[in-house]
Amino acid sequence: MQVSSWVATTMERIGMNAKTEPRITECRVTAWQIPTDQEESDGTLTWSATTMVLVELKAADIWGLGYTYAHQAAASLIRTVLFDTVKERSPFDIPALWIEMRRRVRNYGNHGLGGMALSAVDNALWDLKARLLQVPLSRLLGKVREDIPLYGSGGFCSYSLARLEEQLGSWAAEGFRAVKMKIGASPDQDAERVRRAREAIGSDVKLFIDANGACTPGEALAICRDLCEPHRVSWFEEPVSSDNLKGLRHVREHAGPGLDIAAGEYNSTPDTFQAMLEANCIDVMQADVTRCLGISGFLLVDALCQGADIPLSAHTAPAMHAAVCAAAQKLVHLEYFHDHVRIEAMLFDGLPTVQHGVLRVDPEAHGNGLILKRHAAEPYIVA
Repeated sequence: MQVSSWVATTMERIGMNAKTEPRITECRVTAWQIPTDQEESDGTLTWSATTMVLVELKAADIWGLGYTYAHQAAASLIRTVLFDTVKERSPFDIPALWIEMRRRVRNYGNHGLGGMALSAVDNALWDLKARLLQVPLSRLLGKVREDIPLYGSGGFCSYSLARLEEQLGSWAAEGFRAVKMKIGASPDQDAERVRRAREAIGSDVKLFIDANGACTPGEALAICRDLCEPHRVSWFEEPVSSDNLKGLRHVREHAGPGLDIAAGEYNSTPDTFQAMLEANCIDVMQADVTRCLGISGFLLVDALCQGADIPLSAHTAPAMHAAVCAAAQKLVHLEYFHDHVRIEAMLFDGLPTVQHGVLRVDPEAHGNGLILKRHAAEPYIVA
């Protein structure tokens, strides 16, 4: 079928012609709080549950979904402010809706909770548009790759050494080419934990560490010397707070060869990513589609990385990232985060497939391919 015929057929199916097009008419917002399988901690926080806020938008009897990992308060902001912004608007005009949503949350903040709420809605808009057009979201965005490299991520500071070795070692055995662990909660134990992690994954798998901003620049450089170099750690994430761009740059300039400094997961708006690039403080940019103002924001970050010629890595939420990772030109890998992998498997059918450390989206499923398992999710509803 020629493209013009396919477009005409699709428009007819959804009741759209040159003068009419579908409008967003309904919205469902739900927050779930899922207990972790055991207490988790990093260099600065400890938690025992994770909250997901999911948005479903309807147009022409088709529903699209998107989500963020945020406090349940984000659900209220979506219901009372953001849905009112997109209601009765065309789901095809995502750039216009994105701009208007940013205006509407101005007094609540495009950063933090406001940015996360907006991200969930933007993600749902893109899914809805693709489902209306009966195409996979990755095809709508335009793929540059079929296979998305993953790195296994967990290794929480709260884990026993046995659990740390088992988790990271299992990812290595499954074919993952890189794994990541947390450090910083108990600095006196980190040397042994990193040593045991390296032994568990063998010599051919890359080892990443993440301090979640727990260190001063001096402490971070000591870790580079005493842990990273002897155990061939190749990635040091947030050695200091992402707010400390001067500190990040200092660590990057003195970390030594072969060690990438990464940050960016807490950035929300394009200007925060641009500021990080201008500070010349990282080797790899991180972005999170559930925080960086959605798929629309993630594509802007990819464009910034293209301009700066710097690699881009997607942070957590692998199912929600899959389609945009297939389309992002500077992407190098996607974080296969233990907590989110487990939650997404609990709540959704239609997850992208994972084999030998590589993720691939379904080439036939419309939209992001995710189907909510409502019955399974019901016990965890909090808002």
